[in-house]
Amino acid sequence: MQETKDQAQIVTARRRVGAFIIDDLVVSFLVISIFWSQLSSLSDIEEINQFLTENFFIIISIRIFYHTLFVWQNGMTLGKYLLKMRVVLLSSGETPPLSSALMRAMLRVVSETFFYLGFLMAFFNPLAQTLHDKLSGCVVIDA
Repeated sequence: MQETKDQAQIVTARRRVGAFIIDDLVVSFLVISIFWSQLSSLSDIEEINQFLTENFFIIISIRIFYHTLFVWQNGMTLGKYLLKMRVVLLSSGETPPLSSALMRAMLRVVSETFFYLGFLMAFFNPLAQTLHDKLSGCVVIDA
């Protein structure tokens, strides 16, 4: 881990992978819970693809809402909470305001859509910032 100017420990990119997995499982559980009646009746890959196409924007909206709400409220999604890390503004060390949390969540979805390329940045950045961290002015630190 690396220290920022105010002595907060920067979380490594490898450690962030665990939080990413937990958060993806939580969002997947939410989507499955919401759409269970529809999902349980799907029988082949064509029906699954049609379902995903028809509900694409709803599923993306759930992802954005989850990440925005929790980062805005306390700087932590469930994954970050369990692994004791939080998102803060790089400039002040404070929890991101709604606008930054929303921008970060939307850019996160864009990074996911393009083969997670924005996430790979964290492995080569001294502050372990992903594309969505960098463009929203955030960094992930130890909680």
